[in-house]
Amino acid sequence: MVNDSLDAINVVFDDDRSVADAGVLVAATLARRLGIEALVNECVDLGRRVGYFRPGRKVMSLVHAMLLGADSIDDCDVLRSGRTGRVLGHRVMAPSTLGTFLRAFTFGHVRQLDRVLGLLLARAWKAGAGPGSERLVIDVDSFIREVHGKQKQGASYGYTSKLGYHPLVATRAGSGEVLHVRFRTGKANSQRGIIRFADELIARVRRAGASGEILVRADSGFHNHKLRARLAGNGVLYSISVRLTAPTLAAIDVIAEDAWVALVDYPDTGEAQIAETMIKGERLIVRRVRLVGPQAQLFSTWRHYAALTNRTEPLAIVEAEHRDHANIELEIRDLVDQALAHAPSGQFNANAAWTVIAAIAHNLHRWTELIGLPDTTPRRARTNRRRLLQMPGRLTRHSRTSTLHLPARWPWQADWLTALTRVRALPALI
Repeated sequence: MVNDSLDAINVVFDDDRSVADAGVLVAATLARRLGIEALVNECVDLGRRVGYFRPGRKVMSLVHAMLLGADSIDDCDVLRSGRTGRVLGHRVMAPSTLGTFLRAFTFGHVRQLDRVLGLLLARAWKAGAGPGSERLVIDVDSFIREVHGKQKQGASYGYTSKLGYHPLVATRAGSGEVLHVRFRTGKANSQRGIIRFADELIARVRRAGASGEILVRADSGFHNHKLRARLAGNGVLYSISVRLTAPTLAAIDVIAEDAWVALVDYPDTGEAQIAETMIKGERLIVRRVRLVGPQAQLFSTWRHYAALTNRTEPLAIVEAEHRDHANIELEIRDLVDQALAHAPSGQFNANAAWTVIAAIAHNLHRWTELIGLPDTTPRRARTNRRRLLQMPGRLTRHSRTSTLHLPARWPWQADWLTALTRVRALPALI
């Protein structure tokens, strides 16, 4: 006999008190404490262009929708369901209004929005999320944001032979915050604009309160003598992979065989060794790897990976920390898993503005963890959305008191309440 108990449930969309994603209250509270809406109103001036009025609440509508996983403008409409807007602290704008707003952006307006990102970084770090006098490790990389269709302004085929854009991004190791981002056309070389990007990046983190040692890591796509000289001139340490050009290979070949040190923590299927030498006055660290056992015949010779650095610490420390640069791929994956899954507009500057707003949303997510749950190991964005943000609720009001009713026996109730308590303890407009 078929169990028809589920068929007996009547379904009616009529609860005007429901909140689709009630957990977003904790992130929205932090956004109010940081004064994001007012800061956008202060910094972004669209003149008399269509959509210019009160840009702050439009940016916040996009930010909160992105926090909940929106990857298109239409997805922002979920914020207008039930009483969801009541827990956000601002009026929620319609998708059509948000689309008009994004299309009003020029390159200069995108730069104004980028300034908001830098100022928010300073406010959040002052609130307790920053490195202070501790060492700040920055990872720089670029990635392809693939698009489909021929109506995307600035999209083109790059080195991956995929149609899309080629953003440049810098993240903070450990916390995953986006420190700087630059939206670029798809055919842009990895190094295009990197000198100015690095100058703005270093100036930004120092203004934000990073008073300790700064280390910048990058892959071989940023093998650039001018970049290394600029970083060193600004008192910044660097660790940047290099291409295996003829001079580099020649320097590796003269390393004595007894200078190679084995890595003991390498998988049993292969072996790895590290060594160092000098090339044109710079320290070159080298790792060589090869397979062992039955698969060794596939790669019987050593494969080399090298990086230039101005660090003076022992070789094992420098090489291991340089390998950790690969973790930036996890932060890029988080960005792509959220708003950057798509480039929603056909206009280049609208997509550039969307990218900066996506970075603000990503950082708000990270700051909610860093400030609200400082003793918790950072989780991926999708995990935190499921545990803390995408939680259904019901907002009621009785005797002039509003109460947000959340699910009983929610598995991550303690974390959510802890984060909300710590965020509410912050002074407003830090």
